[in-house]
Amino acid sequence: MAIKVKLRQKAISGNRQSLYLDFYPPIPNPETGEQTRREFLGLYINSEKGIDKTGKEKKINLSPLDKQHNKETLQLAEQVRQKRENHLNKPEIYTGYEKEQLKIKEQGEQNFVTYFKSLADKRKASNHDNWVSAYHYLETFTKGNLKFADLNEKFCNEFKEYLLTTKSNKSSKTTLSQNSVVSYFNKLKATLKQAYKDGYLPSDLNGKIQPVKLAETQRNFLTIEELNSLVKTECNNPLMKRAALFSALTGLRFSDIKNLVWGELEYIEGNGYFIQFKQQKTKGVEMMPISEQAFSLLGERKEQADQVFEGLTYSAYENKHLYQWIGAAGITKDITFHCFRHTFATLQLSKGTDIYTVSKMLGHRELKTTQIYAKIIDQTKREAADKIQLDF
Repeated sequence: MAIKVKLRQKAISGNRQSLYLDFYPPIPNPETGEQTRREFLGLYINSEKGIDKTGKEKKINLSPLDKQHNKETLQLAEQVRQKRENHLNKPEIYTGYEKEQLKIKEQGEQNFVTYFKSLADKRKASNHDNWVSAYHYLETFTKGNLKFADLNEKFCNEFKEYLLTTKSNKSSKTTLSQNSVVSYFNKLKATLKQAYKDGYLPSDLNGKIQPVKLAETQRNFLTIEELNSLVKTECNNPLMKRAALFSALTGLRFSDIKNLVWGELEYIEGNGYFIQFKQQKTKGVEMMPISEQAFSLLGERKEQADQVFEGLTYSAYENKHLYQWIGAAGITKDITFHCFRHTFATLQLSKGTDIYTVSKMLGHRELKTTQIYAKIIDQTKREAADKIQLDF
């Protein structure tokens, strides 16, 4: 007698339906050997019907995402049903089916949050810190428990909304910045992509999820006139002044300047001065030429392993000297140390240096990161053009 296999649904909490197979006549359970008529698939859809406070049935209006999830999940469940029915009635064809289904079920029961942390633990340096931060937000949102089988587009979009609205762990008074949300949500997408490759997900869920758009951050910079004004203005911290001007002449980040040692500076006859160093942020090894004027800011040469800017620190107290120096030069812009790096980029482009060369000198991995400075130059030109107004 042929065994009939039907796909059925069972209402569970959260207005969801759990999908299961109904066998007639009953079949032996592959694990216990007892006769059974049910096999739950670990697949869930959103219910279109619910119960109101009076106990009456009500219709639930599903979002387009919920409807798409239901459609795809039902299609997957139907494929499982057909394979199961064929296996039971034609076992010589489907001998490996039960092992395959058992593997899928076991993987679906594993904890996605734990898997995410395992990927975070493999990262190093600053990237590791970023992954750990993303993990903490995911752990808080899921309370540390989320099965692979429960992953869907709805969950991903709800987590995206959570990141966009939750308070920052660093400051309970502010929400996460747009770019932090971009970074943390991209970690989720990367984990989904890897989980699909590793066989934990039956489909490429990452490909269905839209990323968060990166916000364009304002990059303040100094004009050549403002820089020269700073050169002529005294600073309560001469070391900070030399380091800031060195950043404006080389484009180096604070971390790279702080870690610079004399052994990384080299003079090549006929070619001038060079710095050979590993970037703190990108870990890329660079051989970068610097001007004689930049070299003159470094002071007396010391031992190879000695720091060039020994004693340079980044703190609220030291930043106070930086802000006082900028104010004393008559500059009212909101300028941080990193703005001197922005100044290098914008001045190089405004003086005609091509964007590819500037990108390499800044140590950017991708040209699109440097293109924001080209937009600044275009905006500056527009503002300059608009300054001439005639009385028509």
